[in-house]
Order: sequence, then C-alpha cells, then structure tokens
Amino acid sequence: MVGESRDGRTSVRDMAPWTVDDIPDQTGRTALVTGANSGLGLHTSIALARRGARVLMACRNPDRAGEALARVSSEVPGGKAELVSLDLASLASIRTAAADVAGRAPTLDVLIDNAGVMAIPRAQTVDGFEMQLGTNHLGHFALTGLLLPQLLAAPDPRVVVVSSDAHKIGRMRFDDLMGEKSYGRWSAYGQSKLANLLFMRELDRRAAGRLIAVGAHPGYAATNLQSNYGNPVVDLFMKIGNRVIAQSDEAGAWPQLYAATMPDVKGGEYFGPSGMFGLRGAPHRDSPTRAAQNDETARRLWEISEQLTGVTYAY
Repeated sequence: MVGESRDGRTSVRDMAPWTVDDIPDQTGRTALVTGANSGLGLHTSIALARRGARVLMACRNPDRAGEALARVSSEVPGGKAELVSLDLASLASIRTAAADVAGRAPTLDVLIDNAGVMAIPRAQTVDGFEMQLGTNHLGHFALTGLLLPQLLAAPDPRVVVVSSDAHKIGRMRFDDLMGEKSYGRWSAYGQSKLANLLFMRELDRRAAGRLIAVGAHPGYAATNLQSNYGNPVVDLFMKIGNRVIAQSDEAGAWPQLYAATMPDVKGGEYFGPSGMFGLRGAPHRDSPTRAAQNDETARRLWEISEQLTGVTYAY
C-alpha cells in the first residue's frame, strides 16, 4: 500500500507497491475516458468500472468501440460502461458528443483526456487544423470546455490530461502552429504534448479550486500508437522496443488512474512511471520541463485555442 509522509499526505516516494487494487471505491462517480477503444483508454475504463464507476467510453470507430465495450463487460460483469461516439478531429462531432453526455450525465466527476495520435505524416482535421495538434490538444480543449457545466456540477471534479515525455522535445511554434511552413512528425507530436501540459496548467489556474486539472504520461507503454509509423524499418524497431523495453499498456495506464482517483492528488501535478528514465514502473510525481510551466505561454495558447475552436470556458 501507499505510505504517508510527515504531513499526513500520501507519499509518492512509497508508491512502488501501488497497483489498481489501491484505487478507492468509485461507486456513484461518473468518468468519461476519450480513446477508450484500446490501449491506455481501454485499461483505464476497465479499472474504473471494476472499482464501481459509471464509465462513458468515448470512441471514434464504432466497430472497435463495440469490441472494447464487450471486453469491459466480460472483465467486469455487471459493470457500468456506455459508449459515446466522439471524433476529436471534428468540432461538430465534439459538440454532438458533449450534448450527448450532458443528456445522459448531469454531473461528470472525472474527465480523462486520453486519446491521441502520434508522429503521423502531415494531415488536417475536417476543420483545417494540423492533425496532431488538432486531435491531441484542440479537440480535448473544446471537449473539456463544453463539458465544463457537468464537471462543475460534481462535488469534487477532476480533469486528467494525458501527455507524454515527448513534450520535452516540444516547442510552441506560434508563428506556424499548423506546420504549414515546415513539418516534422515528431516535432509536431512534441508540440501537441507540450500543449497538453500547458492546457492542463492554465485550466487548473483558471478553475481556482472549482476543479483540479492534472497531467499524466504512460512512459514507454506498448500500444497501437507505435505500430503505424509507416516506415518498415522504424515499425520493426518499434515492435522490438514494445517487446523488450516497454511495459504493458495496462501498466501504462497506472499514472493516469492514480491522477484520476487518488485523494492526495493536487492540481497542476504531473504523474508518470517511477522506473529508470521514466519508462516503466509504479506511478510517481514527475517534473515537466520549464517550457511546460511557462504561464505566459499557457495563457497565449489558451487564447488561441478559444479563437480556433470557438469554445470559451464559462466559469
């Protein structure tokens, strides 16, 4: 079990034994998980359902969504899980999904902004955004803002924004956010993951205690994100890495589950694996880069995100 520090708070230094069995009872709480059809999102959904939460599984592909729901039902008989149709690359779909959730769940206790795409060739969302920034950041920015009334109606709401240690290579290119002048798939991915943490930081600041926003990353977890690079040599390298170095996607979900459920979590914190180089292991409090803690950059990104998505946060 997790130990306690001198001030009585749960100590992350003693978190090595932490597992999903330590998640507090979630009965009566409603959680929405984006990208719940596979990988981290699926295992997060299973773990929350197992602890009694009502889980809204937001997915883009209906066939894969059905398979994911069947798996949750199989692993958690009697669990409360439902599907929500959501394409984060479409503002229209995001608005429809938010309205659907509002009709089903007047209160939303936990929102886990988990879905994402990684290091893909340049593409655009239906709204003309570069796909990685549009999906990973702008889509979640819009969804979170539209679900804000349901979050604020909950007694202790929490938003978990899933980032990556790839944020360390990220830079907010405000002069070329959409990669129209130059584009690198990894630099664009790093920018989107940096944007995730800047969004989380500014969301927590603006909420002023009415909700808490926290970040998480999975370390190196074996998910389907690594299998679609498009280069046979790189794909082979990724497959070998998934088998030899990576932890399972189930273990990769632990930091976001800790961030979503544990009572000692504070707004603005960032959780990731505690093992060597942050690649694997039990969750602990991690440290994002200075760039991810720049309040001026966070405010600027927020204002641009409002303009691009047309979504404002009405506190």
